Amino acid sequence: YLLRQRYADERRCLIGDAALTSPVPLGDPSPPYDRGCPAGSASGGADAGPDGSTNHLTVVDRWGNVVSYTNTIEQIGGSAIAVPGWGFLLNNELTDFDPAPIHPPAPDPNLPAGGKRPRSSMAPTILERDGRPWLAVGSPGGASIITTVLQILVDRIDFGMTLPQAIAAPRASQRDSATTEAEPAFVAAYGDQLESRFGQAFGPIDAIGNATGIEIRRDGTLVAAAEPVRRGGGDAEVLHRR
Repeated sequence: YLLRQRYADERRCLIGDAALTSPVPLGDPSPPYDRGCPAGSASGGADAGPDGSTNHLTVVDRWGNVVSYTNTIEQIGGSAIAVPGWGFLLNNELTDFDPAPIHPPAPDPNLPAGGKRPRSSMAPTILERDGRPWLAVGSPGGASIITTVLQILVDRIDFGMTLPQAIAAPRASQRDSATTEAEPAFVAAYGDQLESRFGQAFGPIDAIGNATGIEIRRDGTLVAAAEPVRRGGGDAEVLHRR
């Protein structure tokens, strides 16, 4: 399917005279194919597809050991350097340091130096209940990771949603700025109230985060959940060995 001319023609429609302003979504090489190029298809960019630089996985084994693991190479392709003989890419996390003090002459602890780690928004989380693991969750998403994880926990714990409902719920991300990033469904549900009561301004964004999570019930059974729609949907499974 990848080598079929009709699929190549479909992807060629995304190539225009100007560079796109956002990543191109992953293609589906299986038929049916679009037979023509929609007007303006190559001129305005496309919605971002699945994250290509950061990912998160959540795992619970049959003995109850829990892993909540976020890893990243910082941007697509990382530093563009692969380790000879091993084939994996080195990250580009130096860009998470501040290249110069933000508020001179005040000291900036996030300047690059030997032995230092850059500031990070990664928030792989494991919650305990009665001294035992109860809920594990995390997400990619750069600076929006912390707000993504926080909203899932608030929806699950304070608002009584199930874990799948909490992960699927619309999100916003306020990071000490005049405008709050928010998904369209969040603005539609809460925008008018927040704007009228608090004067909050929103900047629309298609998707925030790409979370996975597992909840361990009191009877030892598991609830695994991932995004149902965001960035093409995630994967959540419970494997039963016979």
